Amino acid sequence: MLLQLESLRKVFLRGEQPVEALKGVSLNIDQGQFISIMGPSGSGKSTLLHLMGGLDRPTSGRVILNGQSIESLSDHELSIFRRRKLGFIFQFFNLLPTLSALENVALPRLLDGESMKAVEPKALELLTMMGIEKRSQHKPDQLSGGEMQRVAIARALVSDPLLILADEPTGNLDSRTGESVLNLLSQMVKATGITIVMVTHDPKAAHFGSRLIRLRDGLLESDQKISTQDISASP
Repeated sequence: MLLQLESLRKVFLRGEQPVEALKGVSLNIDQGQFISIMGPSGSGKSTLLHLMGGLDRPTSGRVILNGQSIESLSDHELSIFRRRKLGFIFQFFNLLPTLSALENVALPRLLDGESMKAVEPKALELLTMMGIEKRSQHKPDQLSGGEMQRVAIARALVSDPLLILADEPTGNLDSRTGESVLNLLSQMVKATGITIVMVTHDPKAAHFGSRLIRLRDGLLESDQKISTQDISASP
């Protein structure tokens, strides 16, 4: 078992009014799965992803990754854990505009104290895997949306993470480019056995995964293996 979520609750305050975003969600995720999470706006899917990645802490419940309960870590320990054990892919890429593609990919390991000389071979290997090694010295504003997302995927992989968390990774891409990125993620899971959890609002994107989790009103609505027949147009 790679990831265990035990009775996760998350309560936010809206003014003085408490809002329960998650109401006791429990899940088990094995290594090598490509998980799609769907649900209407306000269902708790992004909150769940943030708790998985230690970007937020649950009000109650546990997040156990590779045997370690991460919600009990200090902020400093959690920062190191995220940098070394997790990879993140975001809708808006989150690349640093002053760095080249190669430097953006290397960044997590540079922040961990490694030298560019030590990290560069791995970063270049990943850009080659993404098919954009010839763009390694280009800055983000010189890249297309699809190229930027491929740089972001390479960055997510540079530390050999246990888990990749993807938040609407194709939401800022046209349909053709988005499909190319999803094919790439799916192939990575099959080739390397890495685990990906992806939040998406797009039923077509969801079917690239092998398992579909639906949330509604902060609760687990369904959890099923994916076939093309399972993905309806409904949220």
